[in-house]
Amino acid sequence: MYIPLTEHEKSILNNITIAAEKLQVDCYIVGGFVRDKILNRATKDIDIVCIGDGINLAHEVAQLFSPHPQVNFFKNFGTAQIKIKDAGSVNQYNEEDNFTEIEFVGARKESYNYESRNPLVESGTLEDDQNRRDFTINALAISLNSKNFGELIDPFNGIADLENKIIKTPLKPEETFSDDPLRMMRAVRFAAQLNFAIEPATLQAISTISNRIKIVSGERIADELNKILLTDKPSIGFDLLFKSGLLQMIFPQMTALAGAEYIDGKGHKDNFYHTLQVVDNICQTTEDLWLRWAAVLHDIAKPPTKKFEEGHGWTFHGHEVVGGRMVPKIFAQLKLPQNEKMKFVRKMVELHLRPISLTKDEITDAAIRRLIFDAGDDLESLFLLCKADITSKNKEKVKRYLSNFELVMERCADVEAKDHIRNWQPPITGEMIMQQFNLSPCRSVGIIKNAIREAILDGLIPNEYEPAHAFMLEKGRELGLVD
Repeated sequence: MYIPLTEHEKSILNNITIAAEKLQVDCYIVGGFVRDKILNRATKDIDIVCIGDGINLAHEVAQLFSPHPQVNFFKNFGTAQIKIKDAGSVNQYNEEDNFTEIEFVGARKESYNYESRNPLVESGTLEDDQNRRDFTINALAISLNSKNFGELIDPFNGIADLENKIIKTPLKPEETFSDDPLRMMRAVRFAAQLNFAIEPATLQAISTISNRIKIVSGERIADELNKILLTDKPSIGFDLLFKSGLLQMIFPQMTALAGAEYIDGKGHKDNFYHTLQVVDNICQTTEDLWLRWAAVLHDIAKPPTKKFEEGHGWTFHGHEVVGGRMVPKIFAQLKLPQNEKMKFVRKMVELHLRPISLTKDEITDAAIRRLIFDAGDDLESLFLLCKADITSKNKEKVKRYLSNFELVMERCADVEAKDHIRNWQPPITGEMIMQQFNLSPCRSVGIIKNAIREAILDGLIPNEYEPAHAFMLEKGRELGLVD
């Protein structure tokens, strides 16, 4: 089979062949590089398996490049890595994109203890190495040996599975997944990334032993979730996680969104599939992982806030506030970062109803100012989330919502141009208040500072020093700080 290679890739593989012949070891390209080249997908990683010492081969290959790349090796795992700078690479924003990363490992076979996904490893043959691969499409190998250079070695009909767009394990799926349960998450992730189907027996095996995912570290699960979220259509992956039972094991709050309940003929929409639609919608407008997480979590508190009100129907009052409080706990549970990224997601969840609510009432400048103040630098992100949240199948309703929403965005732009509320800096600081009234830090300083801010946001005074200073003196008199 013809594998399309760049001249740079041909040069790298030629050097690997030269080094392997010098050491008198057989070596092969395996896994993702072969798969992605056949699928015509961009790839910057080459995995090399040799029948021998992978670390020695890496050092030998490094000597054939000028300048010699650094060899990073991990003796306990028998792996080594070098990075080769691409010819003519000019990406000034992401330096990693300018390199091809090559990993070397000796062929090995693995055996597993039921309580751990860390295998017992020993040297093996190419056949042993292909047997331990997760999926048939990742068990493909290409020889780099002069006797059969370029020969495709496909013991599990991986090429046919690529053509048929099927995710399937090389050995019995129960065995493959029980040995390393993370492979269940990887099956879903590859299905989402490649838009492939998981073979029925393989999917059934995931459902049968989904509880095995509990032995996998949260960090590894989070990495797979993030990769699913970064696909073009994450709903494929999340729907598979849900239907296989994996989602219940790793993220039960999301599965709680599923289903619709009816009382007196009145029901609510299925908030799980609504959420998936919102996620897919936002993926059309942003590659920001954390804004995509905000889409996942925007309605996460609907189950605990759901109530049926006689004569009205189902309500989810305050779900944005409760949802915001849930975000830090969910991030901790999923081993996602407890930093500014989490705070951003929480802010998006807490604010996601605000712009939409402004389309329903007579919009005051004060309401617009408060939205701009609360959203700050993240106002555009909030608008993207709110637009993605419009999922009605009624085209006229969607058109009306979008039209109203455009008016809100125009008003925000007008008010910001006039009042400069975004990234607001108070015209009167706490230090100025203490100096004016000869105060040390105390409650009165906070009261005056907050009163000035509220007066500006409500439009009682302009966002300027002189009127703010006069207002400060007035509040000082009210508090008995001046005669």
